[in-house]
Amino acid sequence: MDTYKFLKYSVREGVATITLNRPEVYNALNDEITFELQDAWKNVARDPQVRVVVLTGEGKAFCSGQDLKASAASQGRSFLQSLHKRYNPIIRAMRELPKPIIGRINGVAAGAGCSLALACDVIVAAEEATFIEVFINIGLVPDSGSSFFLPRMVGSVKAFEMCSMGSRVGATEAQAIGLINKVVPATHLDEAVKTYADYYATAPTKSIGIIKKMLNKSTMATLNDMLDYEAYCQEIAGGSNDHKEGVSAFLEKRKAAFKGN
Repeated sequence: MDTYKFLKYSVREGVATITLNRPEVYNALNDEITFELQDAWKNVARDPQVRVVVLTGEGKAFCSGQDLKASAASQGRSFLQSLHKRYNPIIRAMRELPKPIIGRINGVAAGAGCSLALACDVIVAAEEATFIEVFINIGLVPDSGSSFFLPRMVGSVKAFEMCSMGSRVGATEAQAIGLINKVVPATHLDEAVKTYADYYATAPTKSIGIIKKMLNKSTMATLNDMLDYEAYCQEIAGGSNDHKEGVSAFLEKRKAAFKGN
């Protein structure tokens, strides 16, 4: 287990859990926590024991976005440099991670916190959770990937409304518009997340990593591009040990024991 100042990090039975741990400021993002997140994503990428990651927040919030008090204290800060050094590496690491990421959204996900949630592969939210592209309220524009994720998830007109009006989207509406996978009462959140985590912890991780890469590519590709890329990826998946195990299990009429390779 790695020790961080502003994160909780643990690995158990193939599941890594990364918890944003600044509950007194609704897990707002200061410089330190963003660099710790970069390190945590490197850890899960190189740890062969990790088959799936759960990302969540401590306390009432998932993440309220940039810590405005911290940034106000830093005079002359360049937004460009801050994004390139602090936020963009996190989003890239999440989308390039060849393992599934489950967003456990326990409360508000605002601004860059909303972007963090949308960068996950599976999103499970408590009924009280809300998603807010809050940037416009302080005269800014979406960053940390929101302008990429939102229109692809909910369509351009809803994305424009959320971004230009800072609309608050509750978890029930979020599920209805395709922003998240599942909404449950807060008391059932851990159980719902565990259902997903248990599945991915014993699933064919190598194939799931390839699927993630394929779906990432498909957002900017033609059908012909994807037909060729699917064939290329299938050749890789077909050579995996999990494929051999899956076929053997099918023929032997038993449950497959996937090892993730």
